[in-house]
Amino acid sequence: MKPQEIWELFKGRENLDHDSYEAWSFGKSLDELAELVIKGIKRGTSSAHPHYLREGERLPEAGDYSVILNSSGEALCVIRNKKVSILPFRDISEGHARIEGEGDGSLSHWREVHIKFFEEESRTYGFDFNEDMLVVFEEFELVFRP
Repeated sequence: MKPQEIWELFKGRENLDHDSYEAWSFGKSLDELAELVIKGIKRGTSSAHPHYLREGERLPEAGDYSVILNSSGEALCVIRNKKVSILPFRDISEGHARIEGEGDGSLSHWREVHIKFFEEESRTYGFDFNEDMLVVFEEFELVFRP
């Protein structure tokens, strides 16, 4: 299913009169992470704040809708942000790690995976990664799956 198709189904069900949504997939392990969302395990995601600044992208906000894509670009579900926090990497907590729902859900796993990810991203997009780098943490809910 294409992003616009899933959005139209959701929009009709919810009587929405706008097309304000983003379609995207998670950074690595696209299919695995999307499946965690569908199962209700993954209820959050984090991204590097400097990436938004470098690319001139709008920061996510509470209430934003997103269509989640798999590795083939197919739309799987719609999520809605409940809360968006911007905090230093070092302040990500065990609670944040559990909400993100990856691996064993521990903070040590979250840190290991995200240090690697943010270091790679920092080289690609030309910003410095360190523990003071701001992270955009989105808490979301699954609102539609066809």
